[in-house]
Amino acid sequence: MKKYIFLLIACLTTAGAQSQTTATAQELFNQGKYEEAKPLLLKQVKSQPSNGKYNLWYGICCLKTNDPQSAVKYLKTAVRRRTPSGQFYLAQAYDANYQYELAIETLEDYITALERRKKPTEEAEKQLQKSKNGLRMLKGIEQVTFIDSIIVPKDHFLDAYKISEESGNLYTFQDLFGQGNNQPGTVYKNQIGNKLYYGMTDENGLLNIHLKSKNMESWSNGTKLPDNINASGNTNYPFVMSDGTTIYYASDGEGSIGGYDIFVTRYNTYSDNYLMPENIGMPFNSPYNDYMYVIDEFNNLGWFATDRYQPADSVCVYVFVPNQAKHTYNYESMEPSQAVNLAKIHSIKATWENEDVINEALTRLSAASQPKTAKKKQHDFVFIINDQNTYYTEKDFKSSEALELFKSFQQKKKDLEQLTKRLEVSRERYSNGNDTQKKEMAPGILDLEKRIKELSAELNDLNRLIRNTEIISLRKK
Repeated sequence: MKKYIFLLIACLTTAGAQSQTTATAQELFNQGKYEEAKPLLLKQVKSQPSNGKYNLWYGICCLKTNDPQSAVKYLKTAVRRRTPSGQFYLAQAYDANYQYELAIETLEDYITALERRKKPTEEAEKQLQKSKNGLRMLKGIEQVTFIDSIIVPKDHFLDAYKISEESGNLYTFQDLFGQGNNQPGTVYKNQIGNKLYYGMTDENGLLNIHLKSKNMESWSNGTKLPDNINASGNTNYPFVMSDGTTIYYASDGEGSIGGYDIFVTRYNTYSDNYLMPENIGMPFNSPYNDYMYVIDEFNNLGWFATDRYQPADSVCVYVFVPNQAKHTYNYESMEPSQAVNLAKIHSIKATWENEDVINEALTRLSAASQPKTAKKKQHDFVFIINDQNTYYTEKDFKSSEALELFKSFQQKKKDLEQLTKRLEVSRERYSNGNDTQKKEMAPGILDLEKRIKELSAELNDLNRLIRNTEIISLRKK
């Protein structure tokens, strides 16, 4: 009799302990503490391997802690046990593994079941669109040469960006503005120092990109960029090309295939607005967070950051050689696993084709990574005001307005030089390309020619305006 009582007490004690473990695991799960809930839920799954709810929770924990491959197994069990929402999360796990066709099939079945039960389908339809976008991008992976990858602390990832002074400067919001409100945004400051693009949270806690401009010695109030950029979700990590009109940024809103995706748009001077942004696709974007896309045109190097397959406190910053024109891999001619590996950037060496390109890029990267040394020079520039006055430094200007115009003039000169170099390279590639390549490159060349012509006219007008403004100031002295 005593033996049975002992066994009964042991069973009750075990059941009580298991119940407490389940309650703790569920509480951690509901709080979004997936890393802490994960080992507790694994114990529950092992004790009850056919329990759909435990498999669902553990599968979601795997998914949320960057282990989507393990997630699939447990979420499949949850689906077999007809656990509510099982198909929705299984599709997300397929997405995270780049298995987009399986994700689409699973979501379509899930939506049909929801419609049959007269349940809302909006969330599932949004996920279905993401999966379809992911499949489309997988079939059009850009052929990019990656030369380096650096794992860095998430809080200091900008330290890995070794961009030239001509490409501007990158800051965290805290470092530049020094406001102690834990703003998570980043800031791009152009080379001339008269424009700031930055991410800042609004009253709803969402990040939006703003612009400040410097007029004379004072900065304007921040202006939020248009809704076609800041329309939905969080928008942050701006970078502007040397042309002053092309802006790259990251958003986790509409058009993203998961987390932050990198987008590009261009300011249209004729309509005084930005063109419809485009997702730049794979391999730069993924089902994870991808952001801070930077092109250093002067060193012909590019950077972007991603947290794909990284611990929560780290990111990987990739360095690549920017393409003058976009070329994609032939998806139909390769194995699906090869396409997925290229999209994931599974190996940077798999992207290497031209040894000279690699070595030259690595040399440029090495030079860019060296500490900047001050160079002695006789004059900063030579700018003729009139027959009596030639200026060599910014301190020579008497008019602050003329000085600000001159800074803009200097930046536009650099932009013109860079555009001219790009046009020369594009024309050479056009002459050596086949008919298909020429057709792809022709619009870009025409656009470059147009921009160079417009910029040359702007420089001539600006030159006259600077001299006239400074001469008026000299006469007043």
